[in-house]
Amino acid sequence: MFAWFQRLLPKTGNFFGMFEGHAAIVLAGAQATARLLDDSPDHAQRIAEVIAREHDADEITRDVLKAVRSTFLTPFDRGSITALIGALDDTIDEMQAAAAAIDLYGITDFAPEMRAMADAAVEAAQLAVEAMPLLRDVSRNGPRLHELTEQLIRIEGKADDFHAAGLRRSLEQHGNSDVLRFVVEREVYKHLERILDAFEDVADEIDGIVIDHA
Repeated sequence: MFAWFQRLLPKTGNFFGMFEGHAAIVLAGAQATARLLDDSPDHAQRIAEVIAREHDADEITRDVLKAVRSTFLTPFDRGSITALIGALDDTIDEMQAAAAAIDLYGITDFAPEMRAMADAAVEAAQLAVEAMPLLRDVSRNGPRLHELTEQLIRIEGKADDFHAAGLRRSLEQHGNSDVLRFVVEREVYKHLERILDAFEDVADEIDGIVIDHA
């Protein structure tokens, strides 16, 4: 009975293609976020673009989760697959959350530290785009994947510095005179920080796959 059931299940899923597609969408979302924070006059258009990319990413995430359930042979442990796509999806979820906060509070000018964090997210997304195809042959590409994850972790550390400096600037400028502005800026910084934290999680998941399969 079990052998008959196995024959009904797809033998492999297009997991690599879905990882690569998701990472490309994450990069597009990061670029739209950076343009939004670059004092772009087209705030509504940039916000809509980030939200659209988040919806696109959600579709791929759902496809991955369905494929994990329906595929008999997967290239990696099922937990690794779901954790990696989840970490990738968290990055663009936080981009969408940052855009929603900017929209809600009507923010139109942004501190240099915010822009630096958005640029760091673009840099991290570019590394994720490079990493995904390398997962097709982890044994051969293990060293390069490790280099990329180290770079992702360094970017997250750099973004932490921007985050701390930005909060200090905001507190000094608005802490006594405009508390609401400080609270709003702190909310945006929170989501920007979480974007980079999620990229660090992506790095951790890739490292785990390399350790298990290289």
